[in-house]
Amino acid sequence: MSEHANLLSKYQDLFRCPICFSPMETAHSQSLVCRRRHCFDIARQGYVNLSVRPVHTLYDKRLFASRRILGRSGFFDPLYDILCKKIVKAGRAENQRIRLLDAGCGEGTHLHRMQETIRRDFGMELLGVGVDLSKDGIRLASREYPNAIWCVADLAHCPFAPSSFDCIVNMLSPSNYAGFRRMLTDDGALIKVIPGKDYLKEWRELIHGGTGKPSYSNDRTVSRFQEHFKLVEADRVRYRYALDDTLIQPLLRMTPLSWGVAEERLQQALDRNLKEITVDLTILVGRT
Repeated sequence: MSEHANLLSKYQDLFRCPICFSPMETAHSQSLVCRRRHCFDIARQGYVNLSVRPVHTLYDKRLFASRRILGRSGFFDPLYDILCKKIVKAGRAENQRIRLLDAGCGEGTHLHRMQETIRRDFGMELLGVGVDLSKDGIRLASREYPNAIWCVADLAHCPFAPSSFDCIVNMLSPSNYAGFRRMLTDDGALIKVIPGKDYLKEWRELIHGGTGKPSYSNDRTVSRFQEHFKLVEADRVRYRYALDDTLIQPLLRMTPLSWGVAEERLQQALDRNLKEITVDLTILVGRT
C-alpha cells in the first residue's frame, strides 16, 4: 500500500461524501466509497478527486510551479515560523498529533513546510490535509509530498466530517466560513493569512503604476472574518526579501497580479530587474 493510500485508510473517518454527506471508507486502497455507494477513485499519484462539478480556473501549472520555486527558496520562511507557533498553540494537547486542514493549499509547499517546521522545532507530528479546487495544484502536491492527504474539492462542499480539525489554515486564498466552523473542533482555531497594503508593492508599482489602480486595503477582509469568528490575535509580518535572477520570473507569475496585463508591460517590469521585494502579510487567528 502506498503512503498516500495508507494515510487515506488510516484517517478515513475524516471524510464525508460530498454528494450525500454520509461516512466514507477506503476500498481496496483504490477508492473512497460512501454508504450509499458513491465512489471516488484514488488517483495514481495518490490524491482523491472529491469535486462534484466541472472546474474552470485560471490557476494553471505555470502559476503553481512558480509558487513552488518561491516556497522552496525561503521566501515565506519568516511567515512559516510564526504560523507554526500558532498552529501548535491551537493544538489540543502537547505531543498529540494535530489535525490541520490547509484550505486552498495549491501545490502543497506551504503545508509541507509547516509539517517539517513543526516536527523539527516542536517535536510534534502534524496530520496535514490539503484541499484545493485545482487538480493541477493537487496533482503536483501529491507527486512531491507523500506525508499528507491531498484532495481536489470545493470549499463550498468540503468533504470532511464535523469537528475534524484542530486548526484550519487559509493562506492567501478565498474562505468559506460556514464550512470552516463546521469542520473545526469546539476549541479549534482558524488561521487566515491575508496580504497587507505593502505586499509585493514593488511589483504592483511596476505593473500598475500610473494606471489609476487603487492601493490595496485588507479592511473588508478583516471585517468579514470578524463577522464569522472571534478575532483573538492579529499579527503583521513584514520583511524585505532579496531576489536573484532565478526568482524574478516566478515571482511575477505566482500571483494573479499579472492577469490581464499586457505582455509588453510585463516584460518592461521584468527588465527592471528588481533586487528586493516587500513581503507584508497579516495573520488573523479566530475561534468560534
